[in-house]
Amino acid sequence: MTASSRLPVSIEFFPPKTPEGVEKLRLVRQALYALKPEFCSVTFGAGGSTQEGTFNTVRDILAEGASAASHLSCIGATRAGVREQLATLQAMGVKRLVALRGDLPSGYGAGGEFQYASDLVAFIRAETGDSFHIEVAAYPEIHPQAKSAESDLQAFASKVQAGANSAITQYFYSADAYFRFVEDADALGVTVPVVPGIMPITSSTQLMRFSDACGAEIPRWIRLRLQGFGDDTASIKAFGLDVVTDLCEQLRAGGAPSLHFYTMNQSAAVLEICDRLGL
Repeated sequence: MTASSRLPVSIEFFPPKTPEGVEKLRLVRQALYALKPEFCSVTFGAGGSTQEGTFNTVRDILAEGASAASHLSCIGATRAGVREQLATLQAMGVKRLVALRGDLPSGYGAGGEFQYASDLVAFIRAETGDSFHIEVAAYPEIHPQAKSAESDLQAFASKVQAGANSAITQYFYSADAYFRFVEDADALGVTVPVVPGIMPITSSTQLMRFSDACGAEIPRWIRLRLQGFGDDTASIKAFGLDVVTDLCEQLRAGGAPSLHFYTMNQSAAVLEICDRLGL
């Protein structure tokens, strides 16, 4: 393995809801620490609904000697509430945040004192200076609620102008979409690192459900192959490993700064992909 093939990785978890889930995630993290991740991020539920679980998981990661990044969402939030969360995270020793607009819980009015993720980024910078490395989201295939590709790119630029240090993308299976997004951002003078988000394929029904919900495109050939496997989970996983490993190879060859894995609190697929990549 050459030095240039060594690509940094980061990994994402969601906060478990049960004591069994907490223990299972602990074992998953121990396995994934073999990758020496730059950081482990922990997601935040709609409207901050998992805040306690998010912060508890972040504490566990820090206690295990790894770098932890907390997601922070602002939709429906107040400045006072976010100020309190920032103080808690600073006291915990967190150095990195993933700042998102976030989703509203169902049946929830608009509310809150922030409209966009850029508002949250600007608020974090005003409150805490350079205490945090701030990640924001990027959408190579365009945010599903964006009016146009151009307006989506401008929204991304506004988050960087507000003080974001780098970005993590929504997952995708077209390397071309990623490279075009990076080129377009660069043309606007937005040159922060844009890290591709990688979703291993281990279940076709789960992937279809997630992708329909978040607007991520599953290329037709991948969708049809997955449908053709039916309930053959071994074939789905083997095909998924080949597809995602190839995607990561294309991203590395094209100069992606690192890879961010959406683990779904599982370790096997991520470890296998990284092993195939020599990471």
